[in-house]
Amino acid sequence: MAVRATVSRFPKNEDEQESSGLPWGVTVTPFASKDENGLSPVYGSDGDLLPRCENCYAYFNTYCELDQWAWNCSLCGTLNGLTSQAIARYSHPRSCAETMSSFIDLELSMEGSEEEMMQACPVYVAAVDLSSSEEFLELTKSALQAALEALAPGSLFGLATFSHKMGLYDVQGPIPVVKNVFISPDTEGTLPIELEDVMPLLQFLAPVETCKDRITAALDTLRPTTSWERTTGAGQGLEGVLMGGRGFGVAMEALVKYIGSEYGNTFALARVFAFMSGPPDYGAGQLDTRRYGEQYASKGEDADRALLPEQTPFYKDLAVVAVQAGVCVDIFAVTNEYTDLASLKFLSIESGGSLFLYSNTDDSTLPQDMYRMLSRPYAFGCILRLRTSSEFKPGHSYGHFFPDPQYENVQHIICCDSFATYAYDFDFTSTTGFSRYASEQPVLQIAFQYTVVVPPEELSASSLVSASRGKHLLKRRLRIRTLQFGTARNMNELYDSVDPEAVLSILVHKVILASLEQGVQEGRMLLHDWLVILTAQYNDASEIVQFENGGSIASQIDVAFSQCPQLQPLPRLVFALLRNPLLRFHEEGVHPDYRIYLQCLCSALEPGSLHRVIYPVLMSYSTPDKQAFPRHSLSHAALITSGSPIFFLDAFTTLIVFYSSTADPTLPFPPPQDCLLRSTINKLKQERSITPKLFFIRGGQDDASAFENYLIEEQDVDGSGFTSVMGFVSFLEDVTQRVMEYMK
Repeated sequence: MAVRATVSRFPKNEDEQESSGLPWGVTVTPFASKDENGLSPVYGSDGDLLPRCENCYAYFNTYCELDQWAWNCSLCGTLNGLTSQAIARYSHPRSCAETMSSFIDLELSMEGSEEEMMQACPVYVAAVDLSSSEEFLELTKSALQAALEALAPGSLFGLATFSHKMGLYDVQGPIPVVKNVFISPDTEGTLPIELEDVMPLLQFLAPVETCKDRITAALDTLRPTTSWERTTGAGQGLEGVLMGGRGFGVAMEALVKYIGSEYGNTFALARVFAFMSGPPDYGAGQLDTRRYGEQYASKGEDADRALLPEQTPFYKDLAVVAVQAGVCVDIFAVTNEYTDLASLKFLSIESGGSLFLYSNTDDSTLPQDMYRMLSRPYAFGCILRLRTSSEFKPGHSYGHFFPDPQYENVQHIICCDSFATYAYDFDFTSTTGFSRYASEQPVLQIAFQYTVVVPPEELSASSLVSASRGKHLLKRRLRIRTLQFGTARNMNELYDSVDPEAVLSILVHKVILASLEQGVQEGRMLLHDWLVILTAQYNDASEIVQFENGGSIASQIDVAFSQCPQLQPLPRLVFALLRNPLLRFHEEGVHPDYRIYLQCLCSALEPGSLHRVIYPVLMSYSTPDKQAFPRHSLSHAALITSGSPIFFLDAFTTLIVFYSSTADPTLPFPPPQDCLLRSTINKLKQERSITPKLFFIRGGQDDASAFENYLIEEQDVDGSGFTSVMGFVSFLEDVTQRVMEYMK
């Protein structure tokens, strides 16, 4: 569980927090196997016996004062008695995880009989769009072949298709058999027959290890529905032009209901992979994509605002049903046409799944992403709870979860991998703030309860092995991290404790929220104003600006935060965020679906990865085996002044190796497999949650625009993207002017 605070020393009261201009909060990556310093939790058992505070329900931790009969809660100060069982337990403190470390992971006892726990096989269902092309289906088949290789033995797999009809495959017989049921074109319609009556669920879900070849044979039979079939099926054809036939909404609704019937019996979590080649345009849940064309042409309405909200609650409502049915949906959209991901995204992100967008089939990394996603460990049925000491409380929470309807600051996460990150900001509960006494420092406790599936091979050491051969075991665990923070004695100490990447994370969440609610223009203004206020407050606190004759002198304003290294990255990060497609305007050619995809990606990334998305890392090499500089600013000037022949750019989703036009022609191109640069690239690819695309470019010979587009510091912040001498420099001048106006 990695936790990063925007400031490692907390502001001492509300006035100081407001006058600092800094966001105050944390990012949490709960299922990360180590903390932000690379340390693992101390593992233990008997999580149910862990003492809890009678007043605030916080868990006992190493910051609590413990005596023979009682303990003081480190969050609220309440004195709690110990049970006789706990007294005996803590008489040998080195044997208990909670007395050894403030970062623990304890096993919990499971409800229900052991036999039920055994039966919980992982279930995976692929739903494939047949209103598509041969190329799309070939890519989908490759992705599913990769998925079959990644799935653990004992998993169950089902194959379904959708177009103007829905198909279920039985792959447990000698040859694959498909049974189809037609989808009603009515926008309020459902399937005419229950899927359980079309094919019993346990006939549909096949064991992967015994049926892999037959699943592959079934995949090979997939063909796009012909235009004639779709036209007659959809009944909306016009001279062979297809007007409908992708009944995605009805198909997903029926699948969730079908699989959900066995929730808690056959499976503990089912994952549905939905492969789409375009927008749902048939039956219930169909989306009107004409609004995209209308908005493009319209001048009267803010297109950036009009295209970000959903046009129907259908998929949001379906996500609620999916959560109750234990179904997590991942959406893979392979299309360059407007698909209205603004409406579809809720089905994936609110059910614990992911949203992937690929603009074409040619260079899509879908098979690699599929394999990567299924190979890494994940937790499900998770509950995340944040508790704080009494002087402050969580304000907003951000991320892909759904809040508990009953309890405050409790979030449910259906499916969580080791990359998924959530964020919180804090508010003071009173104007008094934190005490000056060191014994009462701010404390934060994060509890993460989760379930993991332990495959049969990991049970071999257990006494259950004879009963559990070939079966999976569920384990419920409780991971707790308790952190104590210092408080800043003054503003300079607060500024010196800033983590710029954590600040960026909270800012990105806030501007995404503002964009969705009030439009992109509002998101941009919020961000720009924030930097102006921060710069003004820093200059004020540092007493840099001297006022003469009622006005300040612009040349005195320190817009680069030269006295505070921790704040220095922020102007560049804000400039880059304003240049990012998240906040670029519709007229600049930012596709609304790409913007939604980026919002979903960025709101789940940990701070280091998010930094690369917003302001990529540019490093240089003197040879493929020798690094020259670890970090350059994103400008042509930096390239020229460094004099290095080879540059490597890491933009998270894209990796580019660029050989300058003046590079020695004897340098090997592309870099050989056994060099330092290649091993750096391979390590980065290995650690990513998604598969980055890798490009090799020779300056002066290849088209270098893909690389040069990332050199943003000479580009105008407001828009055209055309290179101008006045990029980042003019942006800082503008900030200076606004700071002067603000400080008057």
